[in-house]
Amino acid sequence: MSAAQTVLIGTTKGAFLLKRGSDDSWSVTGPHCDGWVINHAKGDPETGHLYAGGGNASLGAGIWRSEDGGETWALAKLSKGEMDAWAENDPETAKFFGWEPVDTPFDGEVNAIWSLAPAHGKVYAGGNPGMLFVSADDGQNWEKIAGLSDHPSKSEWNPGAAGLVLHTLIPDPENPKKLWAGISAAGVFATEDGGQTWERRNRLSNAEACEGHSHPAAPANGETGHCVHNIARAPGDLLYQQNHHGVFRSPDGGRHWEDITEGLPSTFGFPIALHPHDPDTIWTLPLNGDSAGRYPPDASAAVWKSTDGGQSWQAKRDGLPQDTCFFTVLRQAMAVDTGQTPSLYFGTNSGSVFASHDEGETWSEIARHLPTVLSVEVFEPAS
Repeated sequence: MSAAQTVLIGTTKGAFLLKRGSDDSWSVTGPHCDGWVINHAKGDPETGHLYAGGGNASLGAGIWRSEDGGETWALAKLSKGEMDAWAENDPETAKFFGWEPVDTPFDGEVNAIWSLAPAHGKVYAGGNPGMLFVSADDGQNWEKIAGLSDHPSKSEWNPGAAGLVLHTLIPDPENPKKLWAGISAAGVFATEDGGQTWERRNRLSNAEACEGHSHPAAPANGETGHCVHNIARAPGDLLYQQNHHGVFRSPDGGRHWEDITEGLPSTFGFPIALHPHDPDTIWTLPLNGDSAGRYPPDASAAVWKSTDGGQSWQAKRDGLPQDTCFFTVLRQAMAVDTGQTPSLYFGTNSGSVFASHDEGETWSEIARHLPTVLSVEVFEPAS
C-alpha cells in the first residue's frame, strides 16, 4: 500500500482533507476556506504548503494558502465579486457580517480560479476566462502571464459549459521553462520559454481520422477538437488527454495526437490518470455522453485501465456501484499517488470518494456525503 496519507478534496462548499490513520481508516476535516467554491486544491511537496483555488461570480476569484497542514488558511483575492459590490453599497450590513474591503488586482479579468500547479519555487494558477497567473512568494502576490492570458488566438476561443476555464496545468519537473495548459474549449497550449510565448498543440497525427464526425466538439480540420477535459504527462513529453470527444495520446509533447478511444464504451469523459512509474498504464472514467446524462454507461460504474498506452482497455468494476449509478466524475476529480504500487482516488458529484490500493483493480468508498466533488489530489510532502 502507498505511503500517501492526505487526499485534498475541492468541493462546491469548501476544501476538505481526508487523512488515513495507522489502521487504514479515514477521517475528514473541513469545510475549509470559508465554504468557498474550491475548484482545485493542491499541495507543494517542497514547502509543505497547501493551496486551494476557486470562487465564482458572487465571491470573485481567489487562492487560499495554508502553511500548517490545513489548520488555518489565508486568502489572496484576485478579483471582486457581486458580494463585494453589495457590501460596498451597504456598509452597516457589511460590518455586521465582518466584511472588510481588500485591494484586488484583476477585477473584470478573472471570475474564478480553476487549477493550481506549484513548481520550481513558483505557483501557477489557471482561471476563467482563459487566464494564467504566477506567484513567486508562495501564493501571497500574483502576476498575470500575458503570453497565454492575452494569446493572439484568444478571439477564436469558445467557452465550454463551465465557461472558458484553464483547468489543467502541467509543469515539467526537470525544466522550469516548460509548461502545458489545457483550456476548454481552446485546446492544449505549451510554452518552452517560461511563459513568454505559447503554441497551440491540437493537431492529429492522421488528419483522416477526423472524417465522419458530426458532433461540434469532435475532431475536425485535422485537429483533436479543442474541448480538452484533462491532460496527464509522462517523462519524455508523452502526453495523454481525455477530450470531450475521445481519448488521445501524444508522443511529442502535444505536437501530434493519436486517437486511442477504441475499446472504450464511449467517447465522452472528464478525468485521465497516469501511472507514476509506467508510461503505458493509464486510467479513465468514461461517461455516457454530454447530452445523455453524463453518468457511467448503463448506470454501471467502472474505471477503465490500459497497460499498453491505450491500445486496449479493460473495465475495473470490483467495489464500484453496478446498478442505478448516476454520478458524474469531473475533470480534476481523479488522482494517483507516487507509491511503488500507486493508489488511485476519485470523487463524485454525489459526494463520495473512492480509493484503490492495487492500481485500480479493486475499489472501496472512503468518504461519502460530501458536497459535489470538483477536484481530488494526493498530497505527498517531501521527506
